[in-house]
Amino acid sequence: MNIQNNIIATLPIFKVGDSLKKVIKFFKNSTYSHIAVVEENLFIGVLDEKDLDNYEADKKIEDYRYNLETFFVRKETSWLDVLEIFSKNEANLLPILDEEGQVVGYYDLIDIVDEFIDTPFFTEPGGILVLAKGVKDYSFSEIAQIVESNNVKLLGGFITDIRNDVIQITVKIGTSHLNEIIQSFRRYNYTILYGNNDDLFIEDLKQRSDYLDKYLNV
Repeated sequence: MNIQNNIIATLPIFKVGDSLKKVIKFFKNSTYSHIAVVEENLFIGVLDEKDLDNYEADKKIEDYRYNLETFFVRKETSWLDVLEIFSKNEANLLPILDEEGQVVGYYDLIDIVDEFIDTPFFTEPGGILVLAKGVKDYSFSEIAQIVESNNVKLLGGFITDIRNDVIQITVKIGTSHLNEIIQSFRRYNYTILYGNNDDLFIEDLKQRSDYLDKYLNV
């Protein structure tokens, strides 16, 4: 998946000597969470929209240098790592740096999520299962073996949660007839948290995405 096609080069990059008045105006006129700051054209950090009430319009960004956070991605960063950095920093905008440390643009969270939803994991017909098992007891090779022993293709899977030594795994399989496969997983002591036709899963995901769009546009 080539997410570099989603690089946004039209949003502002602020200089450390810029007035905070510009930053305040940007945040009040957008729904973005962060904005990049450079010094002598090199990235030094991001300002957080959550600190907006503390910014004084007559001061410069330099006066808030201690507030700068330093997360970013590179042009070559994989889409999974990009999503992780979005999540860890509660951000919806990420600066992208080149090899010299210059900001070449931004990734918007919604654009990356849309790319993810367009992958074969979601677009290929089939069914979705969400499984749970002890973190020390599961293996992806076992999951693949269970699916394929039912003469069904495993289209993909990923870890969606780890809590109290229990791991949650979402898998996509090449059939919407899940009963036999569900029974197979239960025989291997997997708990089935969700098992249904992927049309319902995609509809649920779409509703969540629509909610996200509405939330970000409040």
